[in-house]
Amino acid sequence: MSHVSSHPPHGQTPLHAVHVLGGGSAGSSVHVRSLAAGLTARGVRVTVCAPDEADRAYDFTGAGARHVPVPRSGDPVSVAALRTACADAGLVHAHGLHAALRATLALTGRSVPLVVTWHDHAHAEGARARLVRLLERRVARAATVVLGTSSDLVDRARGSGARDARLAAIALPGQRRTGATAVEDEPLLHKSRAELGAVDRPLVMAVGALEPGRGHALLLDAARAWRHLDPLPLLVVAGEGPERPALLRRIETERLPVRLIGRRDDVSDLLAAADIAVLPGGREARSVLAQEALHARVPLVAAATSTLAELVGDAAELVPPGDAGALGTAVARLLADPVRRARLRDKGAAQAATWPTEDDTVTQVLSVYDELTLPLPFS
Repeated sequence: MSHVSSHPPHGQTPLHAVHVLGGGSAGSSVHVRSLAAGLTARGVRVTVCAPDEADRAYDFTGAGARHVPVPRSGDPVSVAALRTACADAGLVHAHGLHAALRATLALTGRSVPLVVTWHDHAHAEGARARLVRLLERRVARAATVVLGTSSDLVDRARGSGARDARLAAIALPGQRRTGATAVEDEPLLHKSRAELGAVDRPLVMAVGALEPGRGHALLLDAARAWRHLDPLPLLVVAGEGPERPALLRRIETERLPVRLIGRRDDVSDLLAAADIAVLPGGREARSVLAQEALHARVPLVAAATSTLAELVGDAAELVPPGDAGALGTAVARLLADPVRRARLRDKGAAQAATWPTEDDTVTQVLSVYDELTLPLPFS
């Protein structure tokens, strides 16, 4: 149990923890908001340094934290702003490679503990991949503790020279559907399906930023295999990003049964209404979509990365990464097999019940903070 409480001993100043976000992926941003709420409730003073758009989207101030706007850029002005924000920090906690690099620069010459959480694998190819490895080594060696959200990220941190790397699986906050009955959810699910245009046809749901490395082009390849099915499934993709124009051109040119609905705040409701969730790729060690799907008892078809297999076990239909044919076939077979879908729903709920809760996650992080900031007792 953590030593930090909501009422620090008389005369003791509450710990000031500064959290640093880079671009703010969905997984890391949701995690930081969850930590901000949990840590604040336990008496820690929390500052979140992140772009303004991240605070607008995730409301760190609403979770009890102070928000300091710091652009994602690593230019001297941004680093100086971050250094000022960390002036009285008892500990700095950076999330992601770029945020950790900027925190390292901002803390140069200071002896403030630096905790770094690695949420995913940095996507890079060619010459950029070598640069990413160099940055990973610099960050890993600068960090007091590296927390990896999957075992392979912990191994990667150790291989990059981390002095102390630990597994710290994170919870997906705000789950409210596990255990809900079909009768309770029926009106909301029908409303969601009607809005998407899938009342009398199967609904396949994907969620993720429309950017390279997420597998959306491969997903459109897979959707071509469903065009002969009757009724015709509808693939709905929630997310926004630079690949949207190219994906739209393909959807229109090839007449694919696909809708791009942009960024949504009601993804959990839409996902719960789906017959199948699909995850064609991605870099997150603990995919938000995979967690939401299993919590919502929605069968999942996903590319079988090592981190995803570790997360979902046998509670999802896994296919070889990069294989559009296998992905399309798996979805078509699952739509035709209600018994298999029911089995996956039950397995998914059981698997989700093994994951850490928000309280577990906050408690583990607090124990790390205590270890790094509490004075050692006299021997």
